[in-house]
Amino acid sequence: MNDQRLRKLLGSLRTRKISVEAALERLKILPYEDIGFASIDHHRLLRQGLAEVIYCEGKTESQIIEIIRRLRRAGTPIIATRAAPNVFEAVRRQNKRAKYHEAARIIVIQDREKRPTGNVLILTAGTSDIPVAEEARVTLETLGSRVCTAYDVGVAGLHRLLDKQRLVQAARVLIVVAGMDGVLPSVVGGLSDKPVIAVPTHTGYGASFGGVAALLTMLNSCAAGVAVVNIDNGFGAAVLAHRINTMGKP
Repeated sequence: MNDQRLRKLLGSLRTRKISVEAALERLKILPYEDIGFASIDHHRLLRQGLAEVIYCEGKTESQIIEIIRRLRRAGTPIIATRAAPNVFEAVRRQNKRAKYHEAARIIVIQDREKRPTGNVLILTAGTSDIPVAEEARVTLETLGSRVCTAYDVGVAGLHRLLDKQRLVQAARVLIVVAGMDGVLPSVVGGLSDKPVIAVPTHTGYGASFGGVAALLTMLNSCAAGVAVVNIDNGFGAAVLAHRINTMGKP
């Protein structure tokens, strides 16, 4: 249930195109729908501007399909993260409009694409960080943000980042994804006056502790204006970047 659908429903009620009972029936799912194994938050799109997103890991195929079916019945666009290929195949059999972004591991179902706005730049330190960056990119584009990318521009070859200075300066907000030593967000933060969202990844050898080393480096950044999300959380970084990117939009 989004703002447009609610306005249409209330308008139909006011003009008596539908009865009070019919309107109540449609509103029964607000604020959520309890289906036993999940409580689906149909009200979230109206409340937050972002519909409930399905995190697929730990859910069965049948649970994912049923959640998608209930959301789609309410006219809700679908973003399903951390989806394996077999999950997509199962969803695709039920909904031919489903699209799968393999690198990002995201399933998207939407009635129409949004016109992109603003400018978000996503950078990665290395090629191994691209899957997390792609999770952020697909999420941002689905939400309606314009996205540019610059991959494999880490500090081991700083000249690669300096070559992207025009992109850095043009961005409204930046997402910087890095594993290993996690230094890249600090460097980018020292080159830009825009908000920087740092995303540590699990990439690295033993002493990286599955991304904890990069996380601590980013939390201790000496560059001002750098915020940090959880390890491998490309989705969370994308939602925050989208909100910053669209601030001031009606």
